[in-house]
Amino acid sequence: MTPRPEAPAPLSRRGPRPLLLHLALAWMRSTGSAAASLNLSSAWPNLLNGGTEPDLAAMGKLFEEIQLQDRALIAGIAAYRQDGYVRAMRDPPAIWEEGESRVLDYGGDGPAVLFVPSLINRAYILDLMENASMLRWLSAQGVHPYLLDWGWPGAVERRFSLTDYIAGRLERALAALPGPVILAGYCMGGLLALAAALRVPEKVKALALLATPWDFHADDPEAARRVAEVVPFMEGAMQFSGTLPIDALNAMFTMVDPYGVGDKYRDFAGQDKVGARARRFVAMEDWLADGVPLAAPVAREALTGWYGANATARGEWRVAGLAVDPGQLQTPVFCAIPAKDRLVPAASARALAARLQHVTMVEPRAGHIGMVAGTHAETSLWRPFAEWASGIS
Repeated sequence: MTPRPEAPAPLSRRGPRPLLLHLALAWMRSTGSAAASLNLSSAWPNLLNGGTEPDLAAMGKLFEEIQLQDRALIAGIAAYRQDGYVRAMRDPPAIWEEGESRVLDYGGDGPAVLFVPSLINRAYILDLMENASMLRWLSAQGVHPYLLDWGWPGAVERRFSLTDYIAGRLERALAALPGPVILAGYCMGGLLALAAALRVPEKVKALALLATPWDFHADDPEAARRVAEVVPFMEGAMQFSGTLPIDALNAMFTMVDPYGVGDKYRDFAGQDKVGARARRFVAMEDWLADGVPLAAPVAREALTGWYGANATARGEWRVAGLAVDPGQLQTPVFCAIPAKDRLVPAASARALAARLQHVTMVEPRAGHIGMVAGTHAETSLWRPFAEWASGIS
């Protein structure tokens, strides 16, 4: 296997990515707030202060607050980039490899579970750091986890479609494991796992869907369509590299919550930098910055088909000619739907749970990443999942 690109570390951190976009959004927010205040003061002086002159003191206070917010943002980014944390987790042995992909064996006794992450982020979010590793925790709790690490798309993978990943690589990874297993997909990986479970039911005795979207138009259909509308403008980059680049992907997802990154870095500026919360923040941000480009055929299919046409919810998504219909699934399914998820709105994931015949559903009070690696992940997701998995005969 070819060497993997450098992971984030002190003095090499690139996050938050793309930095220029996040700084521009912060500037737009600040100038927008100032302009709105000036216009309101000039047009409606009586409304603000009962007189005929703008309230200069109030305006001065507003500018001071804006400056404090901007300073906190820069301080938070600087503190993150200078932090000394380096991920020290060693990968467990790989029991199967193909191209840039591999299956890692985390050991343990009990039911075998193959975890399938998204294609656009590193797999190690499920094995983030000490005391924040879902897979190592499960291994000690009577579950035998395996992790499908898709790897960095090489020359072969850059030509892959979703069918190549699902009907090809994922199914061959399943074939390498002994006996039928529980298949667990996270985010986009949940859609891949669902399609595989329908195609090879003899290999999958149960399915877990963690923050998995289905109805891409359930929450904000116009926002979903706008994502699809960006694809033609990315064709030059995709034809040049064979992929949709990392920063282009990050920019698209940033527009789901334009000011969220700025808010969390302002919060980080005020945190105790040696505390456990700060360590986990840095680890998560390193993971977010350590993204993976998406094969161009997959990018076109997912962004145009899923986001633009809502092909999943409309029953139009097919893999190797087979319709992906969750209503046909006969196995038990565990659905985790984080209530504070901005990337995969709860309404989108609930639409999938509603289509399933045998479903156990939990709704952690967490976000998309916090559900699997946050400070309360053990109680909100890991433990309920372990209890469900242990009960699968």
